[in-house]
Amino acid sequence: MKRRVFLTAASAAALAACAKPQPEPQPLEGHEIPLLPARYGAITDEPYPVPAVPEGVVPPELLRQEVDNPFPSYEAGTVVVDPDRALLHLILEEGRALRYGVGVGAAGFGWDGDAVMQYKRKWPRWTPPDEMVARRPDLEPYSIANGGMDPGPGNPLGARALYLFQNGEDTLYRIHGACEPQYLGQAVSSGCIRLLDQDAIDLYDRVEHGARVVVLKSLWKNGARGLF
Repeated sequence: MKRRVFLTAASAAALAACAKPQPEPQPLEGHEIPLLPARYGAITDEPYPVPAVPEGVVPPELLRQEVDNPFPSYEAGTVVVDPDRALLHLILEEGRALRYGVGVGAAGFGWDGDAVMQYKRKWPRWTPPDEMVARRPDLEPYSIANGGMDPGPGNPLGARALYLFQNGEDTLYRIHGACEPQYLGQAVSSGCIRLLDQDAIDLYDRVEHGARVVVLKSLWKNGARGLF
């Protein structure tokens, strides 16, 4: 993974993009979308409610599903992110993988290589970096000094977060929930890898501490990538 100066504007933008207010999801035009599987319904046994994914918004190619492993050189338990296709694969045994649709960073193609999932959190707090707070005074209540934003609805990290480290240092990049369904499969943030909360919960339960995370090098230069 190409190490950048994560503690400056790039790192701030990576989290800031997650915090933007977003429009309501709208049904896709020109797509015949089948009914969602029950696993994308509302989750009511969490500390905070997770709403159902709206029907007709997410293309079926981006729904969680088991597939043939497209990355046979990686051992089971490895997480492989393909930013150009907006897909995350968790490698399984016997030539299989779990595939998840993700939202990726519009500037995320510069981030590629290996990381380690150092730790993970349920309903994490969000603490915008001081550099972001300096530019966005409205975020001062959630600063590091003030203890960050409480977990729950509206928190940019959603129901789960996996924290990525490289060479023992926090990259400030996360794999996390709270991806708005209408942005799944698109490159609209500045770095974090975002899933639907239902998928973030599922991935959290499967990924082991210390798991290898591989972010593939993007071949796109204009930022216009994703499946759709």
